[in-house]
Amino acid sequence: MPDTHSNPLDGPNANPFEVAALAASDIARLTGVEKHDIALTLGSGWSKAADLIGETTATVPATEVTGFSKPALEGHVGTLRSVRTPGGKNVLVIGARTHYYENHGVRRVVHSVRTAAATGATTMVLTNGAGGIRETWKPGQPVLISDHINLTADSPLEGATFVDLTDLYSARLRDVARSIDPSLDEGVYTQFRGPHYETPAEVQMAKHIGGHIVGMSTALEAIAAREAGMEILGFSLITNLAAGIQKTPLSHAEVIEAGREAEPVISALLARVVEAL
Repeated sequence: MPDTHSNPLDGPNANPFEVAALAASDIARLTGVEKHDIALTLGSGWSKAADLIGETTATVPATEVTGFSKPALEGHVGTLRSVRTPGGKNVLVIGARTHYYENHGVRRVVHSVRTAAATGATTMVLTNGAGGIRETWKPGQPVLISDHINLTADSPLEGATFVDLTDLYSARLRDVARSIDPSLDEGVYTQFRGPHYETPAEVQMAKHIGGHIVGMSTALEAIAAREAGMEILGFSLITNLAAGIQKTPLSHAEVIEAGREAEPVISALLARVVEAL
């Protein structure tokens, strides 16, 4: 399948929706599942949820599917899984996320979302590991995403494509999540470009413009999901307090460790939420 130098999304005449349709056809062929109902992108700390959602009926290396590349980040498993919930829904579990900072272009960042929509999924669940601005939050705490601020200065929408982002992160789905865990807090996710962590001044900027969570993913994917007509639920795992809020230096090892420690609890929560969708 295409590698990072020959991806079908990269050609000047490529149609990203046609490539997503080809990818969806690959998934149907490789998994034996013609239609998926829900798609779930698993960010850092969330990967064990795939084992708890239901019965895995197929696991496919993402590189065998048109347009997908090997993940660059530890904590992302590089596979696509088809899982059947106890209630009979088919869930496409995406463990292969392309981040904006990898410089492959926005089309590749949102390809998994567009592919999920092409498989028939009408609900998109986006998860990530992120930094928290609220001092009351603790590492290992899951929070719902209520809205986002996109500081990448980019968009997955091309041409004169105008999409309403009001209620981008579905209030209805957030209510479903809180019916499972009433203690869930929520906040506004701020996507920075990365891959460097934010400076304390940038964190304060995010705070002053209304952000509560800082990270390097999710916002662009959510926009593409809305363009595709999907209903979106977002979860952040607070892996650390953001720079300047937390008094010790930030590190990716810290993010991974916080994810490992929180994984059993947040994965069980996510599995229960998915079953309720």
